[in-house]
Amino acid sequence: MIGISRRRFGQAAAAGTALLAAPAILRAQSAGRVVVIGGGAGGGTAAKYLKKDAPDLDVTLIEANPQYTTCFYSNLYVGGLRDFDSITHSYDGLAGHGVNVVNAFASGVDAAAKTVTLEDGSTVDYDKLVLAPGIDFKWDAIEGYDEAAAEIMPHAYKAGAQTRLLKEKVDAMRDGGTFVMVAPPNPFRCPPGPYERVCMIAKRFKESNPSAKIVILDAKDKHSKQALFQEAWANHYDGMVEWVPGDFGGKVAGVDASDMTITTEDGEVFEADAANVIPAQKAGLIAEIAGATDDSGWCPIDPHSMASTIVDDVYVIGDASIAGDMPKSGFSANSQAKVCAMAIRNALTGSDLFPARFRNTCWSTVAEEDTMKVGASYEATDEKIAKTEGFISEVGESADLRLQTREEADGWYASITADIFG
Repeated sequence: MIGISRRRFGQAAAAGTALLAAPAILRAQSAGRVVVIGGGAGGGTAAKYLKKDAPDLDVTLIEANPQYTTCFYSNLYVGGLRDFDSITHSYDGLAGHGVNVVNAFASGVDAAAKTVTLEDGSTVDYDKLVLAPGIDFKWDAIEGYDEAAAEIMPHAYKAGAQTRLLKEKVDAMRDGGTFVMVAPPNPFRCPPGPYERVCMIAKRFKESNPSAKIVILDAKDKHSKQALFQEAWANHYDGMVEWVPGDFGGKVAGVDASDMTITTEDGEVFEADAANVIPAQKAGLIAEIAGATDDSGWCPIDPHSMASTIVDDVYVIGDASIAGDMPKSGFSANSQAKVCAMAIRNALTGSDLFPARFRNTCWSTVAEEDTMKVGASYEATDEKIAKTEGFISEVGESADLRLQTREEADGWYASITADIFG
């Protein structure tokens, strides 16, 4: 079995310094200029490892938010197992490594001139550009669901204010009410995420609203860890959760946030007291602006380097990329970022280049002391990032093993966030 421990993952310590408000002036001895757009699991890791392992590179991280709230582990906040501060991280550690952290919105990319335009009209030059913008939503995929509707029926699939809003909606739902989740079609960020979220919401209801019901309207006919989640719903939340797959009426055509109704393609109308609508997804907008997306809305890449196959000197990591067999997850983004950083260091400084290897594990907490996992190892082929071996928790595992897996997940979260932001 493949696994990962906190000790093996390794923590990186760094002194905190104040964030810089504007791009730094290049040092005369700079080996090259790298700009990273997006400060999440992929972008933060890439910026850190580029600067840490190649100090002569000038590395600028452009991120609109002064702090980053992880989408991974945000379900545990909704379920009352974490507080919000514990999933929110600053960029002081990256600045301490010498990364120039610019809190601004990147509004444009000129691939010919090799410049990034910021919201104030200023530009930042690059030799290599890393795009790590995460996801955006296909707002036209569900009739009636837009950014205004998301303030009533939150998606909470970009962590932060939406995560807080979802928790507020869950905690305020009337006794005996119905909570409706609209699960997204493939591909999307964190395949087990919606179903872990259902478990955490069911946990809250079991504690304070035990007669509540949860309905999952799903565009898909199967989902990640399906047997494991169904076991969890039966064992911990018997009778509370109903999953409606796509071929049995789960495909949603539209919503009306004003009267809290969700209508399926079959014409059935569900009335919700609270709702979590997760729309179809695509790469973050800046990837499209940069010309790095294809007709799918995602970014094709070279599996050996994470370089865009469309735009020269641009790399795409994390959720925005088409990463072959790898799922869209925080662990995947962190792993891809290290391969990307190695490739860029090689291109700009002539440092060693090794065959691309990737790892991923996704933990799902279904009750306070019950967590399961799925994961794999991958390697780059000429066609794609290909899975070489994998593992998954088994139905019927002992309570002791599930508790051990929960503790392992907590250790991983502490380690990976230190690795990204420390």
